[in-house]
Amino acid sequence: MTHHAARKLQSKPNASPKIGLARALSKLGYCSRQQAFELIRQGKVRLNGSTPKNPETPVRLDADHIEVQGQSLKPAEKIYLMLNKPRGIVTTASDEKGRDTVYSLLPSGLTWLAPVGRLDKASEGLLLFTNDSEWNARITNPATHLDKTYHVQITSLADPSLIEKLQRGVQTERGETLRCKRASLLRSGQKNSWLELTLDEGKNRHIRRMLDALGIEVLRLIRVSIGPLQLGNLLKAAHRPLTSAEVSALNHATKS
Repeated sequence: MTHHAARKLQSKPNASPKIGLARALSKLGYCSRQQAFELIRQGKVRLNGSTPKNPETPVRLDADHIEVQGQSLKPAEKIYLMLNKPRGIVTTASDEKGRDTVYSLLPSGLTWLAPVGRLDKASEGLLLFTNDSEWNARITNPATHLDKTYHVQITSLADPSLIEKLQRGVQTERGETLRCKRASLLRSGQKNSWLELTLDEGKNRHIRRMLDALGIEVLRLIRVSIGPLQLGNLLKAAHRPLTSAEVSALNHATKS
């Protein structure tokens, strides 16, 4: 083996993998990937002194120099944050209909944070944000089967038969079978009930579609936990950083 080849073999494991330029801006905590696409196409991003227009231009975060409008980008400190999302707020950075977004509830001047999963406009409760894209992908990966628990108010009085159906599985109009990992009755009033439902898969509007297939309307849907992380007594529309112990507990829960 030549000396040059040996040097290449020795240095290869230490080099970071190449990623697209738009993804790099997101990983560095500057903006969302969609916003990065626009900045690159507008010629506002420089890579090692040049101005690429292709958002997929390959870069190495540990070797290449990236500037946005004259600002040199460096890896941002990792941030993990929880929000108690209220109803009527959409989980997106900007909304074409002009509706309030979850970002209106976060501190201004904060590095770009991406939501970890989604809660639809009518849903409320625990929503995570981070600038750690690998952690985000691990938490939202269906293969981890991370439990997510919801408190759900419905327009009927729940009985053991309903609980059994929710756990056994409900077929929707599209022929899809939706089920809960666990279901239980929290309390009942004269006309409605509160259920506690736990999912270990995250299909779109899973709970609402499952109950709709049974002719049951959802009045409120609140996510109260993700894995070992509890919403607790965090006030509505309030946010706080996760503790290192909470981040570690989620990391442990997502290990295969």
